Amino acid sequence: MAELKDRLRADLTASMKDRDAVRTRTLRMVLTEIAKEEVSGAASRELHDAEIERVLAREAKRRREAAEAFSGAGRADQASAELAEGQVLAAYLPEQLDDAGLAALVTAAIAETGATGPRAMGQVMKAVTPGVAGRAEGARVAAEVRRQLTAG
Repeated sequence: MAELKDRLRADLTASMKDRDAVRTRTLRMVLTEIAKEEVSGAASRELHDAEIERVLAREAKRRREAAEAFSGAGRADQASAELAEGQVLAAYLPEQLDDAGLAALVTAAIAETGATGPRAMGQVMKAVTPGVAGRAEGARVAAEVRRQLTAG
């Protein structure tokens, strides 16, 4: 059911054999988070690849935020460790949209919905979110929607 989870496990085994400490630590952490997610709620269940990608994206975002916090506190060594873990996680995520690609998707959603003005932001977000699907952070999408609705 979850090919991505199997790939993560296989890569964990390979990283352990290669004695790659960062990769091993990161994959163990993300597999633990996936297991937690599977047993949370009323009944345990197996996560689908899309749900696993959401867990990976959440953990990658945590690493970026932690790296920024460590950098701001003058702790470059810990910031670089967080960034290294984030790069390991990024390898399992879909390719992120660049600014031009995101702008094009938002423009198409605005045209499709006929939205005008900042009050239509929810309507546009509802239309653009399925097209983005893990390829851009929600805050980044919202900022682009806001920018286009207030500019146009």
